[in-house]
Amino acid sequence: MTDLSHEIEIASTLARRAGEVMMKIYQEDFAVAYKDINDPVTQADQQANAIIVDGLHTHFTQDTIVAEESPLPAGSLTKGRVWYVDPLDGTKEFISRNGEFSIMIGLTIDARSKLGVVYWPTRDCLYVGLTDEAAWVEHNGIRQSLKALQSQHPPNISLVASRSHRSPVLSTIQELLPIHDEQRMGSVGLKIAHIAQGRADVYIEPSPYTKAWDACAPEAILRGAGGCFTDIHGNPIQYGLNNFRNLHGLVGSTQDCHQRVIQALTGLCSSCEG
Repeated sequence: MTDLSHEIEIASTLARRAGEVMMKIYQEDFAVAYKDINDPVTQADQQANAIIVDGLHTHFTQDTIVAEESPLPAGSLTKGRVWYVDPLDGTKEFISRNGEFSIMIGLTIDARSKLGVVYWPTRDCLYVGLTDEAAWVEHNGIRQSLKALQSQHPPNISLVASRSHRSPVLSTIQELLPIHDEQRMGSVGLKIAHIAQGRADVYIEPSPYTKAWDACAPEAILRGAGGCFTDIHGNPIQYGLNNFRNLHGLVGSTQDCHQRVIQALTGLCSSCEG
């Protein structure tokens, strides 16, 4: 078992530091630019990105860093240590000031998620996970372990979906599964944390539009809590590929309902994939 306690300490410190800067901007007027027609970016994205990337470079000089607001490295990254950084997951939520955004820092080793930190600055909640080992949340100086083994109301399923870009395929999925409740939230990291805390059972993103930095930290946290995190076919998430896209979507859930969800998705989402 690899000791990643130093990595957790550094990633947690950087996430909190970025969060402090982000909240100062959040409480003031700020400009919004667009990387493309539906992809906004703010000063908070850019400043948080710089804090995290500079800090990781300082402490882990030999590691590769892939960050949403930095130039992306070329070529395959399937070997060695690679950090995946989403400095502001939920920029649309940040702009609308609904509080549902997070900072996500994940580490892969040989293209497998190993560690994840998700920080929710408006609540001062820090979620940490070590893949298949442990996960916890720190809030008000108290640490609590996270468990995502069993859905809360079997055989019914509680779904947590995107607030800003909900896939229309989810309506069809709801008809195939006994989904009794749907909650809407921003940030992939916060939706996965919701499952890890026992407040929802499944998150499904069938489209190919999320990136590796959307998946790495959430995967470590959910799997650290005993849950499951795969693509829509039930296969492991692939990191280190050239385009950094999750071409086969994402599914995160409690352990007991994951296979039911994957079976319902089989063949349904072929039209969603790029």
